[in-house]
Amino acid sequence: MTNNHQLPASAALAFCALALACPSFAHHPGGGGNTGGAGPIFTIPASTLDEGQTAVGIMFEYVRLRTLSDGALTGAAVSGNEGVHDLKTVESATAVLAYGLTRDLTITMRVPWVGRTGIREGDASDPFNPAVVDRGSAAGFGDVTFLGQYRFFNDQRSRTDAAVLLGVKAPTGTTNRVDKQGELFDAEFQPGGGAWNGLFGVAATRRFGSWSLDSNVLYILSSTGAQQTDLGDRFLYNAALSYRLTGTTTSDKAHMHLGSALPEPMYHGGPKGNASHSHEEAAVPAGPAVDLVLELNGEWHGKQVISGVKDQNSGGSTIYLSPGVRVSMDRWSSYVSVGIPIVNEPNGIQPEPSWRLITGVSVAF
Repeated sequence: MTNNHQLPASAALAFCALALACPSFAHHPGGGGNTGGAGPIFTIPASTLDEGQTAVGIMFEYVRLRTLSDGALTGAAVSGNEGVHDLKTVESATAVLAYGLTRDLTITMRVPWVGRTGIREGDASDPFNPAVVDRGSAAGFGDVTFLGQYRFFNDQRSRTDAAVLLGVKAPTGTTNRVDKQGELFDAEFQPGGGAWNGLFGVAATRRFGSWSLDSNVLYILSSTGAQQTDLGDRFLYNAALSYRLTGTTTSDKAHMHLGSALPEPMYHGGPKGNASHSHEEAAVPAGPAVDLVLELNGEWHGKQVISGVKDQNSGGSTIYLSPGVRVSMDRWSSYVSVGIPIVNEPNGIQPEPSWRLITGVSVAF
């Protein structure tokens, strides 16, 4: 068995990611995830924490969008194309706590702070002189997410793990933010959604030598919340290839789990983990361990529904190509990942993501 105090914080970072989600075209933030040995930053790994092990971490995410032109905003307003808004950035800072109930069952809690800047829209109250209204920014605490990960397959000979993911997002976030004019922001821009969401998914991990291959899928079932708005279901799919460049291979399960995240949607109306070694791999690295990571992070987001009416300028699909690096030492781990969208397919007229930065730090004990 692995000594819990010897597990570096890499596994902790993976569970951090288990609770986040990246913005694409929705306006809710995201996250990443990973653990020790080689493992992902955003993808959720199948490996779990040891029984009684705790990991804590904080993750930061920044998404820069390609803003819409004034002409696009005023044109939409004049034509009566409702629901067209502009957005400059989506930012989040998320505190994550993960605990191993058993060696095959880990629970994670995520508490996010969410901010959105550069919210604008067209105003055609005077159709002969349409204007662009700068509504400002919205920020506050978001909805708390609880996620359970049960590893039902653990083949130590082939170093293969598989796990199911079940969770819930509670309506604890702020839903009353107002703009510069004192008007209530639409639900899609509020830090919290005001609705209960269910999370269902699976994850798989395969380790070979200094390499780790991880993948996961996660479906987020949305419901109606603030302002009679259903922000739309989301389907997240991720794959990661990781390589331990330097440092002794170790069981960094704690850090990997705090690195993973459940993306916060970025699509108008609504846009990730790591792997670890088996419990028997208790070697502690003599020095810092450096992992190189390459991931594909995808998300489909359904259209949001407001008072029973679908918003045609919401939802869509995005896929990021995300290279990254993680450095681990003893109980501590930190990482950074840069996401470049290779697929941007929003529905209707929406600002598209230009690039994404995810970084974080964690400690395991």
